[in-house]
Amino acid sequence: MKTYLYLLIGLTLDLAHRGRRLRDERGVSQSTEQAILLACAAAVALAIVGVVTALVQSKLAAIPK
Repeated sequence: MKTYLYLLIGLTLDLAHRGRRLRDERGVSQSTEQAILLACAAAVALAIVGVVTALVQSKLAAIPK
């Protein structure tokens, strides 16, 4: 009787694990999502730095020597 109980518990846990594994395969992984978000944040930061640099250089050029 114990053997059947252990078999039933093992099969239940295996099926539950397979269900979770199948759900995790949909969409992009969390690490991929984080890498994409990090790349976007870096691009935005570089754009802001470029705009500020251009603005400061144009203001400096307008100052008479």
